[in-house]
Amino acid sequence: MKFLLLIYMNPTAWESLTQEERDAVLTGHADYQKMLTETGEMVVTHALGEPEKSSVVRVRDGMLSETDGPYVESKEYMAGYYLIECADQARANQIAGMMPDAKFNAVEVRPIVFSSGPGA
Repeated sequence: MKFLLLIYMNPTAWESLTQEERDAVLTGHADYQKMLTETGEMVVTHALGEPEKSSVVRVRDGMLSETDGPYVESKEYMAGYYLIECADQARANQIAGMMPDAKFNAVEVRPIVFSSGPGA
């Protein structure tokens, strides 16, 4: 089964970390990716830009509108994700708990119910 591990960043929590703690998180992601690759559970990961650099697109009554981000006011925003493939939800939750961010950010585990395109 495939699962999407959504990383929700809290900028206040990140800013409260020392530089050493931030460096440990970044190094931890390299180790985490290596572990997932070695177990064969890694599919792909991407870090996302800050909400201020995003846009929202809507089509209403046939008219396209674009709005600069962020979409909603929130203390947390989606900072990135991992797409993994593993045996079941319990293993996906276990993998999410190993993520360096899980110590101070929320990691949502969501099953993939449909895939399409290259590598699906």
